[in-house]
This record gives sequence, structure tokens and C-alpha cells, in this order.
Amino acid sequence: MAMAPVHIPLFYYLIVSAILFALGTIGVIVRRNAIIMFMCIELMLNAVNLSLVAFSRYLSDIGGQLMVIFVMAVAAAEVAVGLGIIVSIFRNRESINIDTLDVMKG
Repeated sequence: MAMAPVHIPLFYYLIVSAILFALGTIGVIVRRNAIIMFMCIELMLNAVNLSLVAFSRYLSDIGGQLMVIFVMAVAAAEVAVGLGIIVSIFRNRESINIDTLDVMKG
């Protein structure tokens, strides 16, 4: 027996996306650890990707899904560069606390 597909309303996807984006925003604002802030930014990007895919499916347009592929490629490059910067900061300062990085040295 094949079951009929269940259609989840667009509103539910947007609510989940908004909750994920809010959690990412709160994490960036509250936490002082660079790696945790970095993960929260990735969470925010994934929340936007979820809403893009949901709208793309709802409107039967592939443009949103193509945009998600580009966002994921940019996010992968951001992870590579960002983690390299964080590792470099940790090697020089032996801390990744954002509060200790307020002074720039020449």
C-alpha cells in the first residue's frame, strides 16, 4: 500500500526557519567564544537556506534551490577561511575569547 504524500504548510517551515535564525542570532550576541559564534553564523545561514528551499517548493520554482547551492558553496569557503583565521589567532594569543581580541597589534 502506498501512502499519500503529506503536505506540510509553508508556514511551518518559516516558523522553524525563524526559530533557527533567532537561536543563531542569540548565540552570536551572547557567546564570546569565536568557534561558537562561528557555528551560530552557520546556523543562521542554514535557516535562510531552509526558507529559500521552502519558498522554492511552494512556488514550484527551482531558483530558490539554485540559490541554496550557491549559499552552501560560499558557506564552505567561509568555513575554510574562518577556521584558518581562528587557528591563527589561537596560536598567537592562546585564546579564542573575543573580548581579548580588542587590541590590534602592528
